[in-house]
Amino acid sequence: MGIPQVVIVGRPNVGKSSIFNWLARKRLAIVDGVAGVTRDRVTYLMCERERYFEFVDTGGIGFDDPDNLTPKIEEQISAAMESADVVVFVVDTRAGLTPLDQEVGRRLRYVDAPVICVANKTDDPSMDSQADEFYKLGRGKLVCVSTLQNRNRQLLLDMIVERLPKPDREERPGTEEPVMKVAIVGRRNVGKSTFVNTLAQAERMITSEVAGTTRDSVDVRFELDGKSFLAIDTPGLRRTKSISTDVDFYSSHRAQRSVRRADVVLMFFDPSQRISKVDKQLCEYIAENYKPCVFVVNKWDLMAGSMPTEKWVTYLHDAFRTMWYVPIAFITGQTGKNVKALLNHAQMLYTQARERVLTAGLNKVVRQALDANPPPLHQNRRPKIFYATQVGTEPPTVVMFCSDPKALSEPYRRYLLGALREHLPFAEVPIKLYLRKRQPGDKRAEIDSDADTPDVVDTTASDGG
Repeated sequence: MGIPQVVIVGRPNVGKSSIFNWLARKRLAIVDGVAGVTRDRVTYLMCERERYFEFVDTGGIGFDDPDNLTPKIEEQISAAMESADVVVFVVDTRAGLTPLDQEVGRRLRYVDAPVICVANKTDDPSMDSQADEFYKLGRGKLVCVSTLQNRNRQLLLDMIVERLPKPDREERPGTEEPVMKVAIVGRRNVGKSTFVNTLAQAERMITSEVAGTTRDSVDVRFELDGKSFLAIDTPGLRRTKSISTDVDFYSSHRAQRSVRRADVVLMFFDPSQRISKVDKQLCEYIAENYKPCVFVVNKWDLMAGSMPTEKWVTYLHDAFRTMWYVPIAFITGQTGKNVKALLNHAQMLYTQARERVLTAGLNKVVRQALDANPPPLHQNRRPKIFYATQVGTEPPTVVMFCSDPKALSEPYRRYLLGALREHLPFAEVPIKLYLRKRQPGDKRAEIDSDADTPDVVDTTASDGG
């Protein structure tokens, strides 16, 4: 199970970003009186009552962006709401109930996750009665808070934790294996629908030489070696500036949604075509969503004898340097050549993404990585990592507690990720890594690396540990 997500939504200027910063106790999102400052999703990992979850701040629903980015902002909000495990619906007690609040409430009726209505700017208990009108939104429990007066922060956090999904338990013998969802993505005419028809052993999808034949995401169930799978065929993506119709826009939106739904993504390439900007944008989206991926070079029969596979492997690695761990498959979707091997490899990635390692084993790997290559000095001090723990799966999510997260450079973080990937069962899947400062009173120090060397500064006293 991935880290649960708590998504903050509401119309513009109700104080969503203020609540996000207030709950996180950090200045993470920009807070400004001007509407529309927040556009992208901003996330922060929280731990409350021994439960880890991600807060997600979003833009204001219903805001007409002056830079014509409203569709993009709405897409980010919709994506956050679809992935939410708990929704925090923020309203403004001072402004009262508005038609836009009611519109947000209507949209939330189609969300499966529990919703908490938060009446912000309720600075004093005497204002609580003013917030009663928000019960008309039909969201059940209402909590009155004030970020300015630090009112009811713990009450809101308790309500959120109570509504988080139950943590995963160990699977019991006889439990049915979940169906793996495989999204087939790529630009136009790379053979995605033909591949799906081969999987289904039927003409399930319309195929033609005309680019853009598939306009929607289509779920197709199929079986392989007695196991059920779900293939998600997606429309071929186009460059943003080439999106000229509503059909193009919604096709692109649904393809991205399919990536978010998938357990494993098969990214298709045509070996007769150069890697394009669309390919790079799509791979960036896959990486941003931490999805296990296979680079699939389709129609390889057309290149037989004219190009060695090693050349395309090098080409892909050069084009996607941050995704060097992604496996590469060469297939012919029309005839089914190497298709079964590809699906077997996809199952391996699915298994890797769901693996959970023991804390002792994880800390041993981190200790070995620190011994082999200690963190560089930062302001004449060597930052220290005290312990690590895995807090989630799909993607594997690791939190490392250290003396100063900012002192660990981006290259060193990549080095740590490489060490985790090399020595843990996550060799070919993305890993989400968080660095957190060890809290006062937390005395855990399971990693004791180079404690006696002169250039290692023990910062235990300074960080309250």
